[in-house]
Amino acid sequence: MGKLEGKVAVITAGTSGMALATAKLYVEEGAYVFITGRSQDKLDAAVKAIGKNVTGVQGDASNLADLDRLYETVKKEKGKIDILFASAGRGEFAPIGQVTEKHFDETFDLNVRGTLFTVQKALPLFSDNGSIILNGSIVSIKGFPAFGVYAASKAAVRSFARTWLNDLKDRKIRVNVISPGPIDTAILDPLGDEFKAAMATQVPRGTIGRPEEIATAALFLGSDDSSFINGVELFVDGGMAQI
Repeated sequence: MGKLEGKVAVITAGTSGMALATAKLYVEEGAYVFITGRSQDKLDAAVKAIGKNVTGVQGDASNLADLDRLYETVKKEKGKIDILFASAGRGEFAPIGQVTEKHFDETFDLNVRGTLFTVQKALPLFSDNGSIILNGSIVSIKGFPAFGVYAASKAAVRSFARTWLNDLKDRKIRVNVISPGPIDTAILDPLGDEFKAAMATQVPRGTIGRPEEIATAALFLGSDDSSFINGVELFVDGGMAQI
């Protein structure tokens, strides 16, 4: 029997990278998974790659109407949520002198506002003793140049976990944060191999992470293995942010 047998999970932005790897692993461990994505073509491809026990719902996590449609689908098909991985997020480089209203609004609309309402709108369907996982980043405690707006948005996500676990303690719903270091996903490809190599030099083991290494951490936080873990920021970064 898998660690998530009989569980229902929702994973936003589950069409690629860390979230897709998590969706695949959750299904392997017995869960039924709902994934979202803005592109219908990518969503269809992800559903095909996962192969079974999955429903794809097209939508943007910063759009409240799309979130309503997501949870209406979950309600009709399964009637409950046991695990939510609020994975949707974005980040672009912009030094302080070049930050625009558009850059700020787009980052905070998805990373902060989107995360808030992704969780809030899930609560009527949430099972007691469930698990909420928020997608953070090591930038929440690091000061990388030109990444200030993104870092501030992820610090806000970290703060959400601390307050929400108290808001939800009567229902025994746990809230934790996964904060990845550099992970070898398509989002890094435009930055080139030199950027990836530079990041690897800052990781003690000498390589950046793989999406599957985030997925195993998300499995741990979503399963009963982490039943006494609440409010943590779990850095999955090979030690990069710890030295």
